[in-house]
Amino acid sequence: MNQREHWGTRIGLILAMAGNAIGLGNFLRFPVEAAKHGGGVFMIPYIVSLFLIGIPLMWLEWTIGRYAGIRGHGSPPAFLSLAWKHPIAKYLGVIGLFTPTVIAIYYVYIESWTLAYGFFSLTNSLPAIDHKEVQDINAYLTPFHTFHKSFLGDANGALMYPDRYAYIAFIITLFLNMFILSRGIVKGIERVAKIAMPILFLFAIVLVIRVFTLKNPANPDVNIITGLKYIWEPDFSKISDPSIWLAAAGQIFFTLSLGTGAIQVYASYLREKDDIALSGFATATSNELAEVILGGSIAIPAAIIFFGVANAQEIAQSGAFRLGFITLPAVFQNLPFGNIFGALWFFLLFFAGITSSLALCQPAISFLEDELKLSRKESSLLLGIIIFFSSHLVIFFKGAIEEMDFWAGTFGLVLFATIETLVFMWIFGGEKVWEELHKGADIKVPRVFFYILKYISPLLLLTILVTWFWKYFSRISETASWNIFLTRGFLIYLFVFMCAIVGIVWKRREE
Repeated sequence: MNQREHWGTRIGLILAMAGNAIGLGNFLRFPVEAAKHGGGVFMIPYIVSLFLIGIPLMWLEWTIGRYAGIRGHGSPPAFLSLAWKHPIAKYLGVIGLFTPTVIAIYYVYIESWTLAYGFFSLTNSLPAIDHKEVQDINAYLTPFHTFHKSFLGDANGALMYPDRYAYIAFIITLFLNMFILSRGIVKGIERVAKIAMPILFLFAIVLVIRVFTLKNPANPDVNIITGLKYIWEPDFSKISDPSIWLAAAGQIFFTLSLGTGAIQVYASYLREKDDIALSGFATATSNELAEVILGGSIAIPAAIIFFGVANAQEIAQSGAFRLGFITLPAVFQNLPFGNIFGALWFFLLFFAGITSSLALCQPAISFLEDELKLSRKESSLLLGIIIFFSSHLVIFFKGAIEEMDFWAGTFGLVLFATIETLVFMWIFGGEKVWEELHKGADIKVPRVFFYILKYISPLLLLTILVTWFWKYFSRISETASWNIFLTRGFLIYLFVFMCAIVGIVWKRREE
C-alpha cells in the first residue's frame, strides 16, 4: 500500500493552493470580464459572489479533502463515496475526476503558448511596427494577429497546422508538468510553488509599475488614470442586468478553481489537526490580491492607454486570447526594453499556468495512486501519455479547445460544485462539516457561513446551473462540423471509460 504524503510546510501548502487558484484567468479572463460587464459595477456582484459562493465553497472543499485524506483517499469518487454510501456516489465523483483531466488536456497546450512567447519576446522574434505610423488599430494589430495565427496554425477547414515551435513548446511544457508531479507533493509541487509564486508576484508588480508610468504616444493626457477609471468606474445603470451577476459568479468559480476537485485533493495531504479555516481564507485572499489588484492593473489599462477607450473596449469584446497574445505584445514592442517587459508578461503567465496545471493533474494522480496502487512515477507517466495523445485533438482540430472548455471548464465546474455541496451539506450533514472545519482551526468561522453554505450557496449554484444549461443547451443540437462531433465523442468516451474503471475498482474493493 502506498504511503500518502503530507505537505512539508504550511507556507508551502498555502503557496501551492494559491498557485492552483492563480492561473491564466486572473490576468486574462478577469480584466476582460470586468471590462465587458460595466467596469466597476461588475465588482458589486463579484464581491457578493465571493462571500456567498467563493469563500464558503473554498472552506467546504478544504474540509472535504482533509476528511477524505486522513482516511487514505484523495480522489473525487472516493470522497463522495465516503460521504454518501449510495452506489451512485462514486459515479457522481467521476465528474470531479473527468473535469480537471479534460481541462488539463487543453490547459497545458495554452500554457505552452506563454512559454514560447516568452522566448519570442526575449529574442525579439515578435513583429515590430511603429505605433505612430499606423493610426488604425486593426491595421496595427494585424501583424501580431497574423503571427499568432501562424504560430497556432491557420485553419484549413476543420484542421490546424501549428508552427513547429508551438509543438516543441507543448512537449517541453508537458514534460515539465509530469516531471514535477513525479517528484511528489513536497519535492515536486510544494518546491515549485515556493519558487514560482514569489517570482509571479515580483513580475506582476514590475509590470504594474511599468503600466502606471505609460502614456499614450499621440496624447500624453491619456494615462493610467484613464485606464483605471474605465475598468473601475461603476456604471450603476447595469447593476440590474442578470448577465452581469451570472458572469461575476462564473468568474469566482474560475478564479478560485472551485469544482475542479483540485482543492480537495491538495487538502487530502493534510494531517487531521492541520488548520484549514485560516489557511483556506488566506488562499482566497491571496488569489483576490493577484486577480483584482494586479490582474486588473495590467492588461486592460495598458490597452486603454495605448489604443484608447473605444479600441480597448473592442479588444475586450474579442476575448482574453486577443488581449494577452496579440494586444499586449503590440504594446510592449513599442516601449524601451519592450522585449524584456514582454518576456516578464509571458513568463508571469507561464508561472501562473504551470502552478494551476499541476493542480489540475493531481486528482487523476491521486486516483491512480490511492485506488489503483500505482507509484507516483508510474501515475505521472501514465497521465502524461494520456494527456499527450489527447492534446493532439486541441492542437490539430479547430474548435476543440472551446468545446472542451465549455463542457469541462464551465458547465462541469458548477455541476460538480453543486453535487458536492448537496451531498456534504444535506446527506453527510452540515453540522458534521462544520465540526470538521474547526478541527485544529486557528480561527473560528462566523456561524453565518454555515447557513450560507447550507441554504444560500446551493440555491445560487442550482440557479447558475439551470441558467447556463438553458442558455447553452442549443450547443448540443446545433449544426456542428465533424471535428466538433469528434471532440464530443472523445469527451463521452473518456467519461464512460472513467466510470468503467471506477466501477471495477469499487467492485474489487467489495469482494
